[in-house]
Amino acid sequence: MNRQDDVLIAVRRIVRAVDLHSKKLMKASGLTSSQRVVLQTLTQKGPVIPSAIARDVSLSQATVTVILDRLEQRGLISRQRSQTDRRNVVVEISDAGRQCLADAPPALQSGFLKSFGELADWEQQMLIASLQRLAELMSAEDVDAAPILDVGDVRRTGEGEIGADQPV
Repeated sequence: MNRQDDVLIAVRRIVRAVDLHSKKLMKASGLTSSQRVVLQTLTQKGPVIPSAIARDVSLSQATVTVILDRLEQRGLISRQRSQTDRRNVVVEISDAGRQCLADAPPALQSGFLKSFGELADWEQQMLIASLQRLAELMSAEDVDAAPILDVGDVRRTGEGEIGADQPV
């Protein structure tokens, strides 16, 4: 094999690992990785406005709105007008949302981040630089991406787009 094959195989293994874990998460909990991270944010922050969620999870507000719509349909969150500023909607996780999150398998990035954190600083910096360069080579440096390992249409940017928070 040559270097080109080696790099393509390595990228494919990463994509496949993320895909398999996303399917496992969906099967076990009915949640996408994006939905999971939104529920985790609500658990940590308490009731917040959608724009704060979008900021915290590094997704567009339109994408977060689609995610919230789906979570609300399942009864995992509730949305209500703010009592202090009626222009704002406040989102809160429900008891069913907390239970769904508790029952979900651990996030794929949990094990990865633990292992990554154990690397020497120089090795962490080298991997970050290499992955950022790989994203550039794949013309993916401007893709909307939260700090979660997730699969889906990389072109998704929000509401109504194919792949926007679609289960895999």
